[in-house]
Amino acid sequence: MANVSVYNMDGQSVGTIDLADAIFGVEVNEHLLHKARVTILSNNRQGTQKQKTRAEVSGGGRKPWRQKGTGNARQGSIRAPQWKGGGVVFAAVPRDYDMDMNKREKRAALKSALTNCVKDNNLIVIDEIKLNEIKTKNFKKVLDNLKLNKSLVVLDNNDKNVVISARNIPSVKTSGVNELNVYDILKYEKVLITKNAVKNVEEVYK
Repeated sequence: MANVSVYNMDGQSVGTIDLADAIFGVEVNEHLLHKARVTILSNNRQGTQKQKTRAEVSGGGRKPWRQKGTGNARQGSIRAPQWKGGGVVFAAVPRDYDMDMNKREKRAALKSALTNCVKDNNLIVIDEIKLNEIKTKNFKKVLDNLKLNKSLVVLDNNDKNVVISARNIPSVKTSGVNELNVYDILKYEKVLITKNAVKNVEEVYK
């Protein structure tokens, strides 16, 4: 069972916490980590781009000039791909990029990602994050105290003051326990998680 330090908002160590091996100490499955990341990125694609083929571009129903005798290369339509305003050869069409993972795979991948965080000392536990007002400067001060930059902040509740204060920092993303995903954990350098959120993660993903 891993044991990590717990910090307060001033960056001072105020104790330790034991992390459940069932969540934070599993055998890392690199294949599932890769599959989960690709699945999330694929599912975020809209697939709505559309271009017209030569059959869909209006006009061009008549030969621009006769077949022989002009000295020009033969042409059948001014909407052929080589013409300006013509159709696209391999036109993009709307498609569905969705991929799927079953529930067991998703959980195993998430546990692998969290285990990697602990092994690489990238999981920072804080006793609580509480702001009296919505102010980005105050939240940035907390990050500076903990020497954090590009971070995923996992909260045990949807604290409006914290969420909105963090929203203006491009290198920071807030997440609830139920919104945790492999892509965000891998994307950010550090995962800052509240003490209560650790307990919730252990309960939700056990």
